[in-house]
Amino acid sequence: MITSQQRQVIIEHLSPLRPFRIGVFGSYARGENSLDSDLDILVSLDYSLKPSLLDLVSIEQNLTEALGMQVDLVTEKSLHPYIKPYVEKDLKIIFG
Repeated sequence: MITSQQRQVIIEHLSPLRPFRIGVFGSYARGENSLDSDLDILVSLDYSLKPSLLDLVSIEQNLTEALGMQVDLVTEKSLHPYIKPYVEKDLKIIFG
């Protein structure tokens, strides 16, 4: 799982988007991460703010730099129905 410091960095970077919920899934959520693991983050957003793809990519890149590891930022709205159950099975909520 992620550290409390990493959790705070994630929340701070995503706060301009006013997320309803932020969670970690994948190897970090399962406690199976290694040094080369990426950090998979699922975020539920307030779409009335109309975040652009560029906003999301920018935040993903900033998180990668701030955390010193590859970050994959996924919105709940963009999750394919086929993989949603697998993501939800691993999901550890860190905000919301």
